[in-house]
Amino acid sequence: MSEVIQSGARSGSRVSPSDPLGLPVSAARGVGRERVQLLNRLRIETIGDLLFHGPRRYEDRRQLCRIKELVEGQAVTVRGSVVAAGVRTFRGGGKSVFEVVLDDGTARLHCRWWNQPYMEKFFAVGDQLFAYGKATSLRPRAMDHPETEKITDEGDEQVHLNRIVPVYPATEGLTQRALRLMLWRAIEDYADLVGEPALRLVPTEPDLEHPQRIPWLGRPQAIRDLHFPPAPSAAEQARRRLALDEFVALQLTIQQRRLNLERKWRARPCGGDNRLMKPFLTSLPFKLTGAQTRVLREIRAELGNTVPMRRLLQGDVGSGKSLVAACAALMALESGYNVVLMAPTEILAEQLWTNFRRWFDPLGVAIDLRTGSRKAEGELPLTSSSAPNPRLPERVVIGTHALVQDSFQLDRIGLVIIDEQHKFGVTQREALLRKGRDTLEAPHLLVMTATPIPRTLGLTLYGDLDVSVLDELPGGRGQIRTYVRAPEALPKVWAFVQEELSKGRQAYVVYSRVSEAEQEEIKAVTKEFGRVESALAPHAVGLLHGQLHPEEKERVMAAFRNGSIKALVTTSVIEVGVDVPNATVMVVENAEQFGLAQLHQLRGRIGRGGHHSHCILLARQKTEEAVARMKVMAGTNNGFEIAEADLALRGAGELVGRDQSGMPDFRFGHLARDRDLVETARELAWNHLRGAVNPIEG
Repeated sequence: MSEVIQSGARSGSRVSPSDPLGLPVSAARGVGRERVQLLNRLRIETIGDLLFHGPRRYEDRRQLCRIKELVEGQAVTVRGSVVAAGVRTFRGGGKSVFEVVLDDGTARLHCRWWNQPYMEKFFAVGDQLFAYGKATSLRPRAMDHPETEKITDEGDEQVHLNRIVPVYPATEGLTQRALRLMLWRAIEDYADLVGEPALRLVPTEPDLEHPQRIPWLGRPQAIRDLHFPPAPSAAEQARRRLALDEFVALQLTIQQRRLNLERKWRARPCGGDNRLMKPFLTSLPFKLTGAQTRVLREIRAELGNTVPMRRLLQGDVGSGKSLVAACAALMALESGYNVVLMAPTEILAEQLWTNFRRWFDPLGVAIDLRTGSRKAEGELPLTSSSAPNPRLPERVVIGTHALVQDSFQLDRIGLVIIDEQHKFGVTQREALLRKGRDTLEAPHLLVMTATPIPRTLGLTLYGDLDVSVLDELPGGRGQIRTYVRAPEALPKVWAFVQEELSKGRQAYVVYSRVSEAEQEEIKAVTKEFGRVESALAPHAVGLLHGQLHPEEKERVMAAFRNGSIKALVTTSVIEVGVDVPNATVMVVENAEQFGLAQLHQLRGRIGRGGHHSHCILLARQKTEEAVARMKVMAGTNNGFEIAEADLALRGAGELVGRDQSGMPDFRFGHLARDRDLVETARELAWNHLRGAVNPIEG
């Protein structure tokens, strides 16, 4: 986002009359050649980078904790004099501990650094120190690996003492005191020049018409309060102000992309005439859910329009997304256009092909399959449906990434459907859409996901898409119960699975690896298959994983679907697209190796029939995050609740993958907790681009 440089620099400060924020960081007071190199390690190259180098936490040095009042496990800051320092080594093998003893007049604190003897050169008796950390014991009082800061006689102590003090991401050779002083001086010289964005969409002045609305901080004040807040609440208010700017910039880009699409391309009208839809819905042995009916109305309204539909269909596992996709496809077919549906795996593509054939063969609709192992010479896929005398020239082509290849071409595409959108990159989505474009017209787009997306991610990652949600599951299904068990409970688990198989049910047994890994405790599907066969004998057990030949995968899946295989030993290759209503048990070994979204997808393979189902997670809960994930899985079956928990635990970057999604790095925004800011930014950007508000030039 472009910046406006405003007047008002402090007299005597070293600034440039043009763009001071773009000046090299060497222009800042106190930044010499050596410090420039250190700052560059932190990706700080300009004055602007320095000012926007936000603290990672704060220490309230107005009220320090007295050493005698330490509470074990509670993070605090103390101040004291070094009364002793030295390295102790232990017998038998090189282990050591460097220890500094602090005294603040109330008690003594042992600060310890294990196996870091070089720390001895940084401290001396008589030094005055701040130490921040958690007390690991009270007899004696001790902190392991605390953060420390030496109090010197250099002056400028008003920056470091008796205030709320910022603690920054740093690098070796660059102390907190040095960083803090650099920021203090840079704020004095440059903060007034941090103008508002050129499109000033964030209101910073009182609203006379709506006096109850509290104006946002101006950016110069936000910069000051971010680094040196007068109160803890001021720091958070400043962060939110700067985060809102980031979200507005992103939303302007996203919404402009959508607006450009609407202005540039004319969609092929695909509203349909119900000549296929009516007999199709009549043939179903059940009624659509209220959510499916509502979503189909939304889709029909957009398919009949000449503005290209760009819609994301979210629905929990088993909510009936495939049926909605089929109805949307029928609308396009009725309108005289072809339909393309892309899925991330061959198993899912073949499952969809099977379902669409069952639904569409009686209607005379040709269904083609094109995957990596079934590529045709020429334009059309090798495998087609056995529709009796297809009376429609239009067809549905279902496939994997093979649809994106140059060898696949299809004219008059009215609708592109992408299942499990998060498995594909943005470039793959666009490549498929380009196949359906000519000089004037573009296909409609429907993307689907059974991995519920947190609201904030949906507004950013898919901010250029309208969202429909299937928030209602079909009736007549049994409950799913989830249990978390230690690996030692495996014999009892096999006994339970035996009981279920004896009742005529079926089971999945899932492993995270195909072959053995270096970690012995992580089991592999190929090694464990024989053990599972023995544990579940005499019931038939099948093996499925991604490295099998496609024909072997098809044979095993067909046998599991028809019930001749009772238990399927597999990897996460079955996490999407496998629908066997008779399967009521899911056993996941080394469940701690899977993420929340993946575990929820795996659990979604059961509970698809009328019988109660059971998901058993065998986990070694060695980390706090693993414990938290298992607790979430045991506590809810709601995919949207799980998605929010996943975002909170892992963060957006790990959750979506920045390279795949194109999600930018945010300096100040936190998608896990800034949903209200994202929604505000989207509204501001949308209103501005649609002409609801006029830009105020800075």
